[in-house]
Amino acid sequence: MSEGTAEERELRTLMTQYQRADSVALEELVRRLSPPLLRYFGASSFGRSDPEDLLQDCWLRIHRSRHTYRASEPVLPWIYTIARRTRLDAYRKRRRLESREVLVEKLPERVQHEVPDTGSEQEAVAGLIAGLPESQREVIVMLKVTGMSLEEVARATSSTVGAVKQKAHRAYATLRRALSKDRENAR
Repeated sequence: MSEGTAEERELRTLMTQYQRADSVALEELVRRLSPPLLRYFGASSFGRSDPEDLLQDCWLRIHRSRHTYRASEPVLPWIYTIARRTRLDAYRKRRRLESREVLVEKLPERVQHEVPDTGSEQEAVAGLIAGLPESQREVIVMLKVTGMSLEEVARATSSTVGAVKQKAHRAYATLRRALSKDRENAR
């Protein structure tokens, strides 16, 4: 989504209305942006319930910092910068908790839940993307899942367009290699 698109102008208008305490604008922003944000959080390597928690935390942070948004700037990079920081903070918190956990000699038995194998291509691609390094996965999700431009991803990740292109190129190469291996194994 480039800066001048109609959708970007609508998002800017909604955001400035939200800054003025317009609840209808907030509802529309949440309606439009929650699905791609949820996919963004779902692409991280956290458990199943975490994307919803991260989304809620992200909207709370957006609410607290809405006064910092400048109407002259695109909305998506501003939102995804907050989303990225939300995800990083959750990761750091999880790492701190894990470092304090006590290991036990024998783990209690876990109930095995059968996951139906649908064999869908979408799940296979999601699995391949999940195997990418975090920085590459983040760029791919922002570019391909949420439809952000290179410039918007660069702003959201506090990076350069060149660095975003490099991460995307490496991710594509890794995905191509994984797909080639899967095809060879299927034969």
